[in-house]
Amino acid sequence: MQKLIENISQMPLFGVVITFLIGLFFMPLVIRVAKKYNFVVKPNKRTSHQGDIPNVGGLNIFISFVIFFCIFEYHQIPNFYSLLMGFCAILLVGLIDDLIDLRASWKLLGEIIAGCFLIVLADVRITNMHGIFSIWELSDAVSYFVSFFVYIAIINALNLIDGVDGLASGMGIIYACFFAIYFHLTGNIALSLLAYGLSGSLAVFFIYNVFGDSRRKIFMGDSGSLLLGFLISYLTFQFLELNAYWPLDTLQIYHMKAAPAVAICVLFVPLFDTVRVAVTRIKHGTSPFCPDKNHIHHLLLRIGLKHKQVTCVLMTVTIGFTLLGIACRNWSSIWLMVLTCVIGFILIFILWRLVDKANSESSNKNQINN
Repeated sequence: MQKLIENISQMPLFGVVITFLIGLFFMPLVIRVAKKYNFVVKPNKRTSHQGDIPNVGGLNIFISFVIFFCIFEYHQIPNFYSLLMGFCAILLVGLIDDLIDLRASWKLLGEIIAGCFLIVLADVRITNMHGIFSIWELSDAVSYFVSFFVYIAIINALNLIDGVDGLASGMGIIYACFFAIYFHLTGNIALSLLAYGLSGSLAVFFIYNVFGDSRRKIFMGDSGSLLLGFLISYLTFQFLELNAYWPLDTLQIYHMKAAPAVAICVLFVPLFDTVRVAVTRIKHGTSPFCPDKNHIHHLLLRIGLKHKQVTCVLMTVTIGFTLLGIACRNWSSIWLMVLTCVIGFILIFILWRLVDKANSESSNKNQINN
C-alpha cells in the first residue's frame, strides 16, 4: 500500500481523479446531513434561489481534500501538521459564519488566527518583493505584515466573489490548475499534487452547484470560500517564493521575473472587484463591509445574463488575464500591473455603460406599460 501511495505521489495529475472520486462519494452524505440538521440557506432579498438549499458545500471540499492531503502529502509537505490545523481552523470559522452570521470583526479575527498556522507556524510567507520599487528581501517584521495583508486580501476577495452558481468554484479550478501545471513543469511535484487535488475537490462541488436539481443542489458557503482562499494563498506564497529564489537546476524558461504581477493577473477579477466595491461604498459614506448588490456578478445579472452565463463570462475573463500574465511574465512587475489595471478599468467602464443601457430600457418599458 505504501509503495502504491508513493508511486501515485509521483504522478500529480492523479490528484484530480482521487479527490474527485472521494468528493463524489461523500457529497450525497453531506447534503443529507445538512438538510437533516437544517444547515440550509432560505430565500431572501440577496438571493435568487428557490427552496432551502444546503450551504455547507465547503465541508465536502474539506473532506475530500484533507483525506487526500493526509494520505499523499504528509511525507512531502514541510510543516504538514501546522497546515492541517490551518485547514481545520479556517473551516471552523466558515462553518460558524454560515450558521450564525459572524460580525465582520469576529470573522476577520478568525481568519487571522487561521492565518497564523500558515504564515507563522508553517512559515509559508512572502519574504521578497522581487525588486518592486527596488525592494528585494524583506525583514521578518515586514514579511509577516505583507504576508498577512496579502492573505487577508485573497481570502476575502474569494469570499465576496461567491455570489452566483459555480463562480467561486469555477474560478478556483482555474487558479488551482494554473498553479498545478506550473509546479508540475518546474519539478515541484508535492505542490503540483496538492493543487491538482484541490481542483478535483472543487470540480465535484461545481457539478452539484451548477447542474444539481432542487434535491441535490448545494452552496459553497463561507466554509468553502474561506477554505479556498486559504489554499490559494498558500499556493500563491509558494509561487512567489519559488520565483524569488529560483533553483539553479530548474529550466530558466519557467522563471517569471514579474511573479507578483502574474499572481495579480491570475487573481485579478476578485481582487479588482473587492477594491472597486470597497472604494464605492466608502465614497457613498457606507462601511466597506456593508453587503450590497454592486459586485461584478450583480452587474452582469442586471444586464440580463443568467447565473451560468455570468460564471462563464468571468471564468473566460480570468483565463484571459492569466494568459496575459504568462505572456508578459518577464516584464517589469509595475508595468504589467499598470496594464492589467487599465484593462480592468476599461472592462468595468463598458459594463457600467451596459448596465445604464439596461436600466434605461427597463425604465422606458415601465413607462409604456403604465
